[in-house]
Amino acid sequence: MKSRQYTTKVLEIEIDSKNSSDIKDFFNKNAPLFSSHLIVIKGVISDEIREFLGSKSINFIENIELKQRKESKRESLLKDNLIVKDSIIRSGQVVDINGDLLILNRVNSGALVKVSGNLIITKLVEGTIECSGKFLMLAASNKSSITFNGVKVDNSYLKDKLNKIELIDDEIIITPILKKEINWA
Repeated sequence: MKSRQYTTKVLEIEIDSKNSSDIKDFFNKNAPLFSSHLIVIKGVISDEIREFLGSKSINFIENIELKQRKESKRESLLKDNLIVKDSIIRSGQVVDINGDLLILNRVNSGALVKVSGNLIITKLVEGTIECSGKFLMLAASNKSSITFNGVKVDNSYLKDKLNKIELIDDEIIITPILKKEINWA
């Protein structure tokens, strides 16, 4: 296995072993480190490993190619047009992204985040969110204004600490994902 650290919050893990016990041992040994990071896994993982990572509360995504962008120390650009921001989106700030966006920090009241693709926000959202992608993931918040594919989302439908909002067959589906706080830092 090889690992590369892109920021203090995102780690890339390359899996080349088919032996599930090797993979489990690796993640068990490094669980304290992984619990505060988003893990980008490159390689094929089985459903058994997916369940194991979920049982360890390890947050991961699969097979996305990472690239470091030189323009900003606080952002990294992923190959599939996914931008990662790890700074606070402050009041009065407008973030308008043509593509997918992962925000590893909070969105303050008075801020606007507009995304043409998918959006994941890992911390508190109190600002305005406009997302036109296939899914949106964020925590429940009474102070946020959320519009998903042109439809205003009623915050009372958001439960727990992380929710996935999807557009499936022209219907918006909200699914609670996590009941506990995500500790990324």
